[in-house]
Amino acid sequence: MQNIQRYSIIFLLFIGLVLIRAFETDLFYDPFLEFFKNDYLFLDTPVFDTLKLIAFTSLRYLINTILSLGIIYFTFKNVGALKFSAVFYAVVYVILILIFLFLVLHAKQNNYFFLFNIRRFLIQPLLLLLLLPAFYYQKHIKN
Repeated sequence: MQNIQRYSIIFLLFIGLVLIRAFETDLFYDPFLEFFKNDYLFLDTPVFDTLKLIAFTSLRYLINTILSLGIIYFTFKNVGALKFSAVFYAVVYVILILIFLFLVLHAKQNNYFFLFNIRRFLIQPLLLLLLLPAFYYQKHIKN
């Protein structure tokens, strides 16, 4: 694949991540979006449907994961990195969604900051920001 095509695909995948963020209120059910925009440390948790919240958070994680895996693959053209990333994303998802579910079901004001950060890892492509430099460094060390 020519570099122009490869860079175009990477760019489009990044645009996909940006569009998910830009239209998050229209695409996903997440009562915590507005909650965390306010002075949440002094508010009670919003009323929410737990199953719907978990489902939409998982859907968003899945979409971000697919786009992120595409970016990783087209950036490094390495199937080993892609496989590692897919397993890494799956393991992190299981751990984070369990913590998120616990925090949502037992939401207290002293846990809001932790809930905020766990939720961020689930709804934002932060893992991509960790994996891209790691794979770049690994590639650089091998050369």
